[in-house]
Amino acid sequence: MSDQAEGLRNLVQSRSEIPERRTRIITVTSGKGGVGKSNFTLNFALSLQAKGYKALVFDADIGLANIDVLLGITAKYNLYHLLKKEKTIWEIVQTAPGGLQFIAGGSGFNDLIRLSEEEVDYFAEQVNQLNGHVDFIIFDTGAGLSKETLKFILAAEETIVVTTPEPTSITDAYAIIKMVNSMEYKVNFKLVVNRVTDFKEGKHTADKISLVAKQFLQLDIPTLGYVEDDNSVSKAVKKQVPFTIAFPHCAASKSIQELADTFITKQQVPDTGANAVKGFIHKMMRLMKK
Repeated sequence: MSDQAEGLRNLVQSRSEIPERRTRIITVTSGKGGVGKSNFTLNFALSLQAKGYKALVFDADIGLANIDVLLGITAKYNLYHLLKKEKTIWEIVQTAPGGLQFIAGGSGFNDLIRLSEEEVDYFAEQVNQLNGHVDFIIFDTGAGLSKETLKFILAAEETIVVTTPEPTSITDAYAIIKMVNSMEYKVNFKLVVNRVTDFKEGKHTADKISLVAKQFLQLDIPTLGYVEDDNSVSKAVKKQVPFTIAFPHCAASKSIQELADTFITKQQVPDTGANAVKGFIHKMMRLMKK
């Protein structure tokens, strides 16, 4: 009996020594639409999954939510059902190919600002349950400088800006960085250049934004990487299958995989505390009321 009791004590002690998963909150945004932001978000998350990390994509693109469309999945429930207390957070979380979890977008975000104090507490309690459940919660925000997108960026503290080599895309990407910086919030920006013809074009584009941000905003913006322009991407969209699954060996998939490696191994992790989800929620709620 004493041996059994000692065994149980050892089991409990060994479990208590296992470090709790630290969830990182990331927003993905772009200065303009049409740069492939949502497609990047989805395949980036799948690449993190393939490397042994657990990721959850939260579709926060108000009015243009399309993560479920890219996955070819009809979402039964979304954030709206959570806010109306019709479903719990676990009931609106869905699983996609590759084991990726996601929460479909909907009209729910428009209701956040109108929540009562009791409803805010319920929402916070529900979303906070995701802390420690996954390594990354990735919010796919709307493109441009909408007030909703801005609040997600300010609350998350870690933002990937997706741009392309097109001059208007470069200008708009810098504009969103400048806008956030002017509000005096500390946000860790990282840059991704999508649809590049080669490494040289990608680096040239990233350098333009980084140099101007350094000169005029005193910001250091690291580049995560470049995603090669690839016909396989549009083929995958038509098939409603992520290109990293449909065409795992295509140029774009290799680009995303290398980019995910850089994100995991070479980028400084912002210190958001032990419970990044709770901090994100409270900050988001404060911003929503402004």
